[in-house]
Amino acid sequence: MSSEECVLKTNFADLKLFKRGKVRDVYDFGDRLLIVATDRISAFDVILPNGIPCKGKVLTHITKFWFDQLKDIVPTHFITMNVDEYPEECRVYRDILEGRSMIVEKSEPLPVECVVRGYLAGSGYFEYKECGSICGISLPKNLLESGKLETPVFTPSTKSETGHDENISFNRVVEILGTELAEKIREISIKIYMRARNIAEKKGIIIADTKFEFGIRGGKLFLIDEVLTPDSSRFWPKDDYRQGRAQKSFDKQFVRDYLLTLDWDKTPPGPELPEEVVKKTSEKYLEAIKKLADITLR
Repeated sequence: MSSEECVLKTNFADLKLFKRGKVRDVYDFGDRLLIVATDRISAFDVILPNGIPCKGKVLTHITKFWFDQLKDIVPTHFITMNVDEYPEECRVYRDILEGRSMIVEKSEPLPVECVVRGYLAGSGYFEYKECGSICGISLPKNLLESGKLETPVFTPSTKSETGHDENISFNRVVEILGTELAEKIREISIKIYMRARNIAEKKGIIIADTKFEFGIRGGKLFLIDEVLTPDSSRFWPKDDYRQGRAQKSFDKQFVRDYLLTLDWDKTPPGPELPEEVVKKTSEKYLEAIKKLADITLR
């Protein structure tokens, strides 16, 4: 599949569009939603003009894999990926929906992203170098880049569909959600990260950090959106891991690295990606799902 064959946007005129995010197009069916993962890719919070082949299918299948692994810890909003079980008006779009969509229960999303860090990388590492802490959580001195943290830390952020997320303290989460719910999502986030990290390490993947989203429906908490994908997490190959340096990854770091070589100010419109960058990025996503879930996609 070439980049021209990517699903960049869905236009299901007879379905009710609920919202269009950076990657997902979401359609409204009353108490349920149809989530379609496109092949769009964003970097530095800018959606780029060309997509990554198979990316949407990888994100959908990995999310379903994790929903199955984690549902005993927290209920998920997942209902089905079987297009035959979708509302009848969806089935005319089977060719697009197959493998890159799911029907889920609609819930009210919490206005915070639940970030868990098990390794010191990215913005967390830069913040640590500057002040010895992340989101107000003090860490031991002299930690190295990509170093494993003795205990994973919960570093929440605000949610933004289009702009930059902003790190916030746990006290701020308490102010937004109340003490009981804030403590509950922190506990569950760390628990599911630890479960996932252990599963992934046995498959040769280090999950350095990740972010979760939760929703409320009928007073009940659900795990929603994408879960532990290469878009929402840092995936590192375990056999190449060395602390004290940046790591190779199974995610879109390949795209970011290319963009950093350009004279681009990280504002829209984003630059077109060369075919070679598109191809190698697609290969990274496909390798991730093969290693993690033993699923081969094309």
